[in-house]
Amino acid sequence: MQEKPLNEKESLELITRMIENTQRKLERGAGAPMLLWGYTTIITAIIVWVALALTSNYHVYYLWFLIPVIGVTGMLMRKKQPKGVRTYIEKVITYIWMVLGVTGFFLSLVAFITWKIPILFIIIIIMGMGSVLTGLVVAFKPMVIGGIIGLIISIPHYLLSNYDIILSDIKIANYDTRTFTFILAFTAMYIIPGHILNHRAKKACLKN
Repeated sequence: MQEKPLNEKESLELITRMIENTQRKLERGAGAPMLLWGYTTIITAIIVWVALALTSNYHVYYLWFLIPVIGVTGMLMRKKQPKGVRTYIEKVITYIWMVLGVTGFFLSLVAFITWKIPILFIIIIIMGMGSVLTGLVVAFKPMVIGGIIGLIISIPHYLLSNYDIILSDIKIANYDTRTFTFILAFTAMYIIPGHILNHRAKKACLKN
């Protein structure tokens, strides 16, 4: 049996339905994956900074590999979602993050070998692009805005060097500004959108 080609209106309606279905699944999963990766990244950044400040041993940078270890383990330990038909949009999102994730991990390995790649800057760029693309595909504005903010933060992250920061009249000497801006970027790209998703999920549960 030959399939009937869709006209322009039917094609738009199909795309709209796929986006809505993806949004509902995204909300049902809440912001758990985003918060998992976001908090894992931020906590690891703090651990590396503290360890470096205490030991002055650059081998502590290997602690960055806690991110993929904890992140992947956490994703595997999550309860399995009910299986259903995956839309084309869901597959696109999966492919986007697979490519970006593998690229980021590969570049991280290269950075540890050469020590010449500004890897934190590159990771912000990669994850920022992933956030913007995902947000645009599923029409989730907080993720788009968070990704754009992350990309903007990458500029001072790259340009600024170490300097003292004054917080509540307490001087924190030799604070690594790149770590600080890295944390800010991931807060914008992952933490805030993740909590917004959780809030939406709770509201949806209350309605049901």
